[in-house]
Amino acid sequence: MTLSKQQLTTLYCEDYVLWIEETLEQLRDRNYDQVDWENLLEEIEDMSKRERSSLRSNLAMTLLHLLKWEFQPELRTGSWAGSITEHRTRILDILEDSPSLKNYLPEAILWAYPRTRRQGKDETGLPLEVLPAECPYAIADILNDDFLPGEDENGR
Repeated sequence: MTLSKQQLTTLYCEDYVLWIEETLEQLRDRNYDQVDWENLLEEIEDMSKRERSSLRSNLAMTLLHLLKWEFQPELRTGSWAGSITEHRTRILDILEDSPSLKNYLPEAILWAYPRTRRQGKDETGLPLEVLPAECPYAIADILNDDFLPGEDENGR
């Protein structure tokens, strides 16, 4: 089924998945005059924003559990370690799919850490002053599956 540009624009609001399928068909057929360019360009821009947002979110969760691991060693659980592993894996998957986002990591950490620090205060009950004002972990450590703060190389 070939839809007009106006029908595609209307479809965007009514059935997003069908809009994608029809837009792909128009592009594959090189029927560029019928492509809903305005919404397509907006979607492409949003894809980049979603990837950055996902990276920040997964960094925040990794940082939160690294802080809890370091500053509440008596409460360490497998759940915290599992969360660190899960979110590191998500970060690495994002970076594998979009290597250019590696350059965005310092900015993402600057965005995520202050929020993480406040959440860490709330979740641990520790005074905010106990948690470092700036991120205490290097990017390499944040992404390193073998790194857990406050542990030696033997896991103690």
